[in-house]
Amino acid sequence: MPRCTIVGVGALGSHLVHLLRNEPLELVVVDDDRVGAKNVLSQFHPKSTVGKNKTVALAQTMQFLYGAKLRGIPHRVEGDNCFALLAEGMVDLVIDTLDNAPSRRLVQTVVRAHKIPCLHGALAADGAYGRSCWDEQFVIDEGAAGAPTCEDGRHLPFVALVAAYLARSVQEFVATGRKVGFEVSPFGAVAT
Repeated sequence: MPRCTIVGVGALGSHLVHLLRNEPLELVVVDDDRVGAKNVLSQFHPKSTVGKNKTVALAQTMQFLYGAKLRGIPHRVEGDNCFALLAEGMVDLVIDTLDNAPSRRLVQTVVRAHKIPCLHGALAADGAYGRSCWDEQFVIDEGAAGAPTCEDGRHLPFVALVAAYLARSVQEFVATGRKVGFEVSPFGAVAT
């Protein structure tokens, strides 16, 4: 079974895991953050998991709801561990749903050096657009001013929509090897 490592299980990543539960993948999730009360407004983390590491909480939730198993790695992607977390151990696909440029650069460096397929998920802070973009076409945005999309839950439907397009990109890749991405706005999506 192909191994898929998802880096970042906040707004996009947590919903993506939920949507990939039926795919023939071994899911590994990497995130050092803890579930906060504000996270349950727009992330796929229930209130009962507040205070737990996001990877541990998500693994427990997926097991409880669906009997789905995933491996959680409660670490931050950093220069000294990025290779071990992403390239070591035969990873077949990396999905980056991080929300900061320095960590994205680390992921991009490792996947490019080791020729690992990588799908990037991105959201504008104001909920104006989202992307499901393969690494060959992905340019890291240094970030824009504004509130994160996960703070107040206002953009939850859009977060879920972008996560669904990310899941669709993964589905197509697993089934056919084709790399299809999407540019998503609140009013529709275009395949790239």
